[in-house]
Parts: sequence; structure tokens; C-alpha cells
Amino acid sequence: MNRPFKPYPFTARQYPASLPPLQDGVDKIRRPVVVVGGGPVGYCTALGLANHGVSVVLLEADDSVCFGSRAICISRRSLEIITRLGAAEGFLKLGLPWTGGRSFYREAEVLHFKMPMDENQKHPPMINLAQYSIEQFLLDAAERRSDKIEIRWQNRVTAIAAREDGTSLTIDTPAGAYTMEADWVVAADGGRSFLREALGLRLKGASYEGRYVIVDIVLDSARPAERLAYFDPPCNPGSTVLVHKQPSGVWRVDYQLRDGEDPDEAIKPENVMPRVESLLAMMGENGAWSPVWIGIYKANALTLDDYRHRRVLFAGDAAHLLPIFGVRGANSGIDDADNLAWKLAFVVKGIASERLLDSYSTERVAAARENLGYGTKSTEFMAPPSFAFDLMRKAVLGLAVKFPELRSLINPRQSSAIAYTHSPLNAAVPDAEFSAGPAPGTVLPECPLAIVDGASTREGHLTDLIGPDITALYFTEDGAVPAGLAACEAEMRARGIPFALVPLARSGVAASARGRDYTGRLFAMYDAAPGTLYLVRPDGHVFARWRRFDAAAVTGAIDHLLQP
Repeated sequence: MNRPFKPYPFTARQYPASLPPLQDGVDKIRRPVVVVGGGPVGYCTALGLANHGVSVVLLEADDSVCFGSRAICISRRSLEIITRLGAAEGFLKLGLPWTGGRSFYREAEVLHFKMPMDENQKHPPMINLAQYSIEQFLLDAAERRSDKIEIRWQNRVTAIAAREDGTSLTIDTPAGAYTMEADWVVAADGGRSFLREALGLRLKGASYEGRYVIVDIVLDSARPAERLAYFDPPCNPGSTVLVHKQPSGVWRVDYQLRDGEDPDEAIKPENVMPRVESLLAMMGENGAWSPVWIGIYKANALTLDDYRHRRVLFAGDAAHLLPIFGVRGANSGIDDADNLAWKLAFVVKGIASERLLDSYSTERVAAARENLGYGTKSTEFMAPPSFAFDLMRKAVLGLAVKFPELRSLINPRQSSAIAYTHSPLNAAVPDAEFSAGPAPGTVLPECPLAIVDGASTREGHLTDLIGPDITALYFTEDGAVPAGLAACEAEMRARGIPFALVPLARSGVAASARGRDYTGRLFAMYDAAPGTLYLVRPDGHVFARWRRFDAAAVTGAIDHLLQP
């Protein structure tokens, strides 16, 4: 079947190789932070640091954003992070929102799942957006922050020496090689991380034998965006097929190779096109289509044991490789960047001790292991690693046709926000007085608010009030703040600690109020009464809460956060 390939409906800008001013092949300016890798994780880390006022050099080996089919699903939690980074406009304008999906066994629908979505939410549970667009929107935001972010294109790291007091890098470019020094290096250089290999570090976990062919096609269709999974479909018996609609008429098709199929033969166009044609016919999609890209994927469930190696910090695929099932890969990496950026900024600026960065590893390794647990279960169902798993899957799918109570076993367990329940940063304060609301370690639940800006008021959401600060959410009847809390805010700022006091009013609005609970839902959601206080990290995780303000307790919790 001869179908000519079409280009992606996206044109990447190409950037020339960039060199800093050098003396005898040396960049003489020691940088506070160098980020290696310009993918989503690298850009998010750089933007997060810039938001905290820290200058960053970002080294990217290629001359443009990525090419091909990689990450496509961005979660609500990632959208919240990207909004704080000032890059969400393009994501929300172009991305295709979706709230659930359907799974089929042969010709029968066996699952129709919905992700949590209610009137409190600012963002959809998930949007589909190709990684080249993801990177471009983040790059656009980084270029707007050229005051703090310097991007060096076609700069490939060829050697690294990690010490206790800094890091030396050797970099090769088409315009020549050079060396440079950095206080800290963030390794965001992907699944084949050169920095990880150069430092002799190894990922641990499981790799699965099953392989998936990935095909991007252009197809004009009015079908809504949702996750479609076909198990043992008539168009490809014995296989599993996943389908996602993307913007600009691009569709992503993933299908499992059968045992014994040669991967090199399987990705040849003459073998791929008939399978796609058969799938589309089964779906009832009869419009004209053209291939755009073909690749192959093997599921891995791997992580480093520690994401900090002296002055090198690992994030994203350089730190862990997660199966695609459940869309945790890119989303977990963006969460890494959000966790790391504020902590590294606080250390660079002398606000916190280096021990704060150990908590980055502790929290994110635990998150990776949680994601790996879910991802492994999904992988073993999507691509059974043995005859026993395959037999179990056939039994579950067959029974699910007649017994709806078994359909939860087919749920793909989509990515959701991780709670740092056992984080060393959580303040050791009594929490028994609360029967609901976000406990220490969890992400702030979203809720609509009237945002008060001086004399004007606008509709917004609670997360709009979280900036690059330690935030104190103070629940009050009318927005008034006790003198002791205002004094605590002044003390923190005098110590150089980024601290924001955000009074949340239930009814009337005093001059100090920042938000008003006009829906009447916020106080109940947070199990709050006038006088309740939540302390929130810059990444939106709660780390302490009290029924009543106590200056000593608040100061102690913040000191604990900064010097764990």
C-alpha cells in the first residue's frame, strides 16, 4: 500500500550554534545553575528558577524542538504547574481537552471511564498536545525570560566532573569546544542521559519485552478526543491498540506487536499501512488519511535510587523511565521540575540549606515508585509479559462483557497528583482536629474564588493565588488579619524568606482580603472556619495547617521546611 508521508502541521524554528565569550576555550563566568536538556523538563526547570529570580544557562544539543511522536497527554496537575510558569496560553488554546475513554474487547465495549471533573476545576483532566508543540510553547515562555534564561543551542555535553563544591562541564559545538563551571547542574537530558552514564549511575527496575509500533497519521474526523483502547480487535487479532486524537488533524495510533514479529520489519511502511487502514475501517473512519511518522516503543519501569549526585540533580527521563500507559512520563517529569526549581532556588539564594535538595530526591523517588507501581500494573494488562498474565487478561476482558463490576480492573489509572504524605518537610503538628481538607503533603484542591486586586474584583481560582513564595492561606470571615499574623509576614520578609499572606474571606471583604468564597464551597472543602491557617509550598503542596494561628508554630514549621 503506497501512501506518501505528509509533514507534521508544525514548522520548527532552527537555531544556530551559540558560544559564550571565551578565554582560551573557557567560559570564565561560573554559573549558579546549568540545565542540560531542552525538553519539557529542562524548560520547566529553567522557567521555575527564573520565576524565583535565579539565572540559568540551558544547554540543548539539537538545533530545534523535538521531532516525531513522543509525549502527547498533559494532565491537569501539569497544566497547573505550566500556568504558574507563565506558559499555559498556547497549551489551552491548541490542546484538545478530554475527560475519559473507552475500552473494547474484540467488538464489545467493556469500559467507559471518566476522570474527575467538576465545577470547581480550572483546567480539564487532560489535554492532548504533541510534544513538539509542548516544547515550543515552553521555549516561547523561556525566550520571554531572556533576562534570566540563556539558551545555548547545539551545545552537547561531552564530559562532566561532579564535585562536592560544584561541577565542571566540557561542551562541544559546531563552532568549537569549551569548558565551564557551575554551582549546580540539572540533568534533564532524557532517557539516554549522557550525564547519568558519564557519572556511572544506573537505572533499576524492569524492562518489558512487548513492543508497540507508534504511528502518527493525518485524518480529518469529527470524532471527539478520548482515549480509545482495543483489546484483541478484529482488525489486529491478538494485539492491543491505543488511539488518541491530537490537534491539527493528527492522530496517534499505538499497536502491540505479536510474539515473534521482527521489529525492524514491523515498522516498514508496507507492513504498517495495512494495519492502520484496517483499524480505521473497524472504527468507521472512512476519510482520506496519510502517515506522518512511524516509530517503535518498548515499555520500561526504571528509576535511579537517588536523584542527587553531589551537585548534579536528575529529573525527568534522566531520573526515571515510566511506561506510557497512564500517561505518567512527561507529567511526572514536569512534576520533578516543579519540585526541584523552588528548592534549588532557595538553596542558591541562601534561603535554605543544601539539605532541602535531599528532600527533592526523597519525594520524587517515592513519587516515581508510586507511578511505577501503577504503570507496571497497566503495562502488565496492556502488554502481558507471560502466558499467565495473558490468560488472566483474557478472563477479565471476557467476563467484563457480562459483569460490569469487573470493569474497574481494566481502568488505565490515568496520571494524578502525587501526595508527599511522608515527606520530611511536613511539619510535625497535630492534624487530628481536621476531618477533611488537604492534609500535609497533598496538593491544594482547586476552587473558584473572587480574586481581589485592590479596588477591583475578578473571577479566578485558588491556585491563581499561589506564587513563588511560601503561602499562608488564612481563612477569615471578612478578610481581616490578626496583628500577630501580619507581624509574622513582616518577620519572614525581613529574613529574606519569600512569604505571601493570602486572607480568604467567607462573606464581607476587608481591605486586606485577597480572595472571597463567593460559591460557598471553599471553607467546607478545606474543613475551615474563621481562624484556620494553611501553609503551602511554592509547588502547591500543603506542609502544615492549624485551626488557630500560633506565631511560634508557624515560624517553627517554616524553619523546619528550610532546614529539614
